[in-house]
Amino acid sequence: MDHRPLGRSGLSVSAIGLGCMGMSEFYGPSDDEQSLATLAAALERGINFFDTADMYGVGHNERLLGRFLKGRRDQVILATKFGNVRGPNGERLGVSGTPDYVRSACDASLARLGIDTIDLYYQHRVDPDTPIEETVGAMKGLVEAGKVRFLGLSECSVATLRRAHAVHPITAVQIEYSLWSREPEAEMLDACRELGITFVAYSPLGRSFLTGTVKSPDSLAPDDFRRQNPRFTGEALQQNLKLTEALADFAAAKGATSAQVALAWILNKQDHVVPIPGTRRIAYLEQNIAATALRLAPAEIATLDGLFAPEAVAGTRYHAAGMAMLNL
Repeated sequence: MDHRPLGRSGLSVSAIGLGCMGMSEFYGPSDDEQSLATLAAALERGINFFDTADMYGVGHNERLLGRFLKGRRDQVILATKFGNVRGPNGERLGVSGTPDYVRSACDASLARLGIDTIDLYYQHRVDPDTPIEETVGAMKGLVEAGKVRFLGLSECSVATLRRAHAVHPITAVQIEYSLWSREPEAEMLDACRELGITFVAYSPLGRSFLTGTVKSPDSLAPDDFRRQNPRFTGEALQQNLKLTEALADFAAAKGATSAQVALAWILNKQDHVVPIPGTRRIAYLEQNIAATALRLAPAEIATLDGLFAPEAVAGTRYHAAGMAMLNL
């Protein structure tokens, strides 16, 4: 497994990480034992960068990772997040970046994870009602207290990133980035390179759509959030399916899967980006790992860029309420 620097932290992480969200929520039913087996397989195969958040499964995902980390803590670089506030029954209560909330959320995450220190602590969504300087100031306090090693932001703008970075060095920025979500190419990727920040690409497989395995909302579980995602419904779905068909043809010519090409496109195009595809299955995990060895020539990258030109993708990344939470 190749490795990439984690910002200027002095740490290196596997070229791809593992997003753990789907092991607890959003993509239909999951099985803890299957998830634990997949986590163990990932570590055995060289993945050392695991990503979770306090809101995934309303704490369930962190508790699951806590079970996995027992006896393995020193082998894992663990990232978790705060800021999306949920009630005990999963109800959405908004976004908070107040200093008091930052401190209490960190303590709660540490307890669920069963660890003393979080390697990388992200603000999951920027709180529009709390200046980023106050939020990052509180996060800096967590570093000084030894509860957190390095800081990150998720779904922030370049302007917000620069303000945050002036308070305390930001090690990683996490934003959705894939063949069909290329907004970071406008400014953010260059800003991260300039500041020595690792860009962590979540949903690099387009929430599985780019794998070609999702043809209709009917193939998804009743509680799968993608049923409400604009890109997975109606006319947008039909337009986007044409893109996955073209990707499948490209991948077949390379002797690879669509998922492997989608990951290789990121890895070959950007050397300071670490994608974190999520999966609950070892078979898919192994396919994703194989993508790290797939080489794409500049002409092939350009071909894929053209196939997935932003104007060719139909539908927004989230429904209106979700889009409103992004710090664009």
